[in-house]
Amino acid sequence: MTAPVFGIFPVVITPFTKADTIDWDGYARLIEWYLAHGAQGLFAVCQSSEMQYLSLAERRDLARFTVDRVAGRVPVVASGHVSDAPEDQIEELSAIAATGVDAVVFVTNRLAAPDDAPGTLVSRLETLIAALPETTRFGLYECPAPYRRLLTDDELTWCAQHGRFDFLKDVSCDLETVKRRLALVRGTPLAINNANAALAWPIMQAGGQGFSGIMNNFHPDLYRWLHDQGAAHPDLAKELDTFLVLSAMCEPFGYPKLAKAFHNRIGTFESAHSRVVPYELGERHWAIGAVLDQIMEGADRFRTRIAALPSPAGRG
Repeated sequence: MTAPVFGIFPVVITPFTKADTIDWDGYARLIEWYLAHGAQGLFAVCQSSEMQYLSLAERRDLARFTVDRVAGRVPVVASGHVSDAPEDQIEELSAIAATGVDAVVFVTNRLAAPDDAPGTLVSRLETLIAALPETTRFGLYECPAPYRRLLTDDELTWCAQHGRFDFLKDVSCDLETVKRRLALVRGTPLAINNANAALAWPIMQAGGQGFSGIMNNFHPDLYRWLHDQGAAHPDLAKELDTFLVLSAMCEPFGYPKLAKAFHNRIGTFESAHSRVVPYELGERHWAIGAVLDQIMEGADRFRTRIAALPSPAGRG
């Protein structure tokens, strides 16, 4: 593994051409943008990637392309775990594992239904793990679609003590739950990586091991500064946290097409086409362009203030 699987981990979006094929040139530029803006790893083939709307071949190719393009600079993890039947899950997870990703990510709502008996999730994990190469490392994702399946304390403890799980993308959206989970996994390889922007800074302050939320598609460098330097500049960190929380209020406005519109504006790729969001953003989310303008301008103001700070000890 290139590095520990925690820190600022963008959930990677998938640019499409207007003809509804993957825009590979645009995807390469997107990967470079993430890395230039402080990403410490990439979570490819996830809900933000529109994985439920991708063929298995597309999911496999996205994972492989990401690994090849990153070329070991940061860890790459991927899921693409969308099926219900165990035999189909084995096929898709095996395809992702073969791409060379640093960890294959299990989606918790694919492992147990809301009314399944206790023990079901762990039993299904055991079946899937047995079918994958012994060298494969794993992650867990409490994906909110089609429903949010949070791990129980017992399930999380089992995964943490298993030894091959490197992270949980936590979608509990609850500070006290995250604190409890941090205590449960202490001393194990499993890191807790929060996905909720409203709690990103409080969770970092509580010992959370990063941020893997939607807004890393807009300003991952600001989350990286908060993660690395926020404690040394508490007043600025508090102001930045307020900006980041308010910016994240745009998440329901046609995401992931919203993130694609942002990247159209900054020239990363050309088309905002999305398989998940077929409508034009302005038809339902009035003045959304003005919202993006404010987010971009606000982020630049904070970047200017951060750049004016004295260099951290031991640097330049």
